[in-house]
Amino acid sequence: MARRALTMTLAIGASNPPRPGAFTLIELILVMALLVVAVSIVTPRVSDFIRGRALDNEGRRLAAVAHAAQSRAISEGMPIMLWVDEKQGRYGIEEETPGKNGDAEAQNFAADENVQLGVGSAGVRTRVTFKNFPAIRFLADGSVDEGSPTAVQIKDSGGHSLWLVENSNQRSYDVRDSNP
Repeated sequence: MARRALTMTLAIGASNPPRPGAFTLIELILVMALLVVAVSIVTPRVSDFIRGRALDNEGRRLAAVAHAAQSRAISEGMPIMLWVDEKQGRYGIEEETPGKNGDAEAQNFAADENVQLGVGSAGVRTRVTFKNFPAIRFLADGSVDEGSPTAVQIKDSGGHSLWLVENSNQRSYDVRDSNP
């Protein structure tokens, strides 16, 4: 009977061998530490990417609004204003002289909260304003009034900028990376 108990004890002990595929606590801690280091390296780059996307999107949207204002001036045969409220981060398009009921097709936009707008002019050009805001005046033939600003700066919190800049032919605006 003693022989049978010894055999049973050996059989029970042999049925629970150490698992070769298991991880130790030290290995898990090392893997977690490596993950923390990797995330701390990647996170700033991801946030820069998101800020850059906001800047690019706002630049494209402002260029599209300028093109829409120019197209509207041509199609309606009257000056259309693209005004920029630098302090509130807003801009929009509206007829220069709306009728009694106002401009039914006026559009207002709010810039992304991660960007700031600024209006600049080169040289001694007279500044065009609309409702006390700097404005770009698109004339009925689609050209830009010579008193309009030559550039609108779109700047993100990281100091990166895009510029909506008047073309040399004074007929449209394009988005550029560099200061005009």
